[in-house]
Amino acid sequence: MADKKNFILRLDPSVYKILEKWAADEFRSVNGQIEYLLNNAIIESGRKQETAKSSNKKK
Repeated sequence: MADKKNFILRLDPSVYKILEKWAADEFRSVNGQIEYLLNNAIIESGRKQETAKSSNKKK
């Protein structure tokens, strides 16, 4: 498993509840959901290139 950076993230409780429900709907932890959303936003912004593996998942 790759090393990951730990940090504290403060969220409005209403935002956390939304993320918690969304994560459960997609069978992820809240942490996993946040990581998934951030990675997608980074790729969509053009700041990170998609790998061939992740682009195949979209097809």
